[in-house]
Amino acid sequence: MAGKRIPIRPKTWMMVAPAAVFLALFYLAPLTHVLILSVTEPQAGFGNFAQVLSSRHFYEVLGHTFRTALVVTLGALLLGYPVAYAAANGPAGYGATLLTIVALSFWTSFLVRTYAWMVVLGAHGPLAGVVEALGFGRPQLLFTNVSATVGMVHALLPFMVMSLYSVMTRIDRRLVSAGESLGATPTRAFFSIYLPLSAPGIINGATLVFITCLGFYAMPVILGSPREPMIAGMIGDQIEQMANFGYAAALALTLLSATAATFAVYNHFFGLHRLWADR
Repeated sequence: MAGKRIPIRPKTWMMVAPAAVFLALFYLAPLTHVLILSVTEPQAGFGNFAQVLSSRHFYEVLGHTFRTALVVTLGALLLGYPVAYAAANGPAGYGATLLTIVALSFWTSFLVRTYAWMVVLGAHGPLAGVVEALGFGRPQLLFTNVSATVGMVHALLPFMVMSLYSVMTRIDRRLVSAGESLGATPTRAFFSIYLPLSAPGIINGATLVFITCLGFYAMPVILGSPREPMIAGMIGDQIEQMANFGYAAALALTLLSATAATFAVYNHFFGLHRLWADR
């Protein structure tokens, strides 16, 4: 009956308790410590937040972070959509092979992948050699925003592919065939029928990639340019080079607020439950 509350049994709490304890110890407690640092170091008050919000450099870095996250999201979508489409609509066994190749990045150390890109994009790497052989000189590919973006697209591509694949496998191919039987060309049937039906996967994958990219640290720092830092790198510099823990904590909480705002926008228009729902 609508409006009837389902009683929560003790066994339900026993199942939830381990996850709740884990979140309290490894998420809420550290977050509380960061919050305390932001208002007590080097002195009590909201001076760190005032300094963050009045800093022109902060807004430049935040804007660069969001632009980079947007470019990475678009890159992952453009590369991931064809892969997910082929995996969902290819012959039997073909999809499993493609997904295994995509998932290999999850089975490889993150630092190994980062340093592999350093070799590929380095001044003496294969890509620079190919460009030089074509007569364009030896380019500076490494330690640029482009190299960091390429690395992040590669790292986050599986999130996009998996999100798209989970939706595409539930699309009834007979709908596309019906459109073609009514006179639509395969291209028109794809853009008019298949693409709109796959929109939930696009939205979910883009949200996961975008929000994850906002907090990326290792790849932008190792592969990127120090003149174009992302906000996670800026936080790291405050801690490692200046030992300014209070300001770094304020930066971290500001980034958390920006991420939460992005989640709120997604939840308002689509609902957070759609990130994990089967339908």
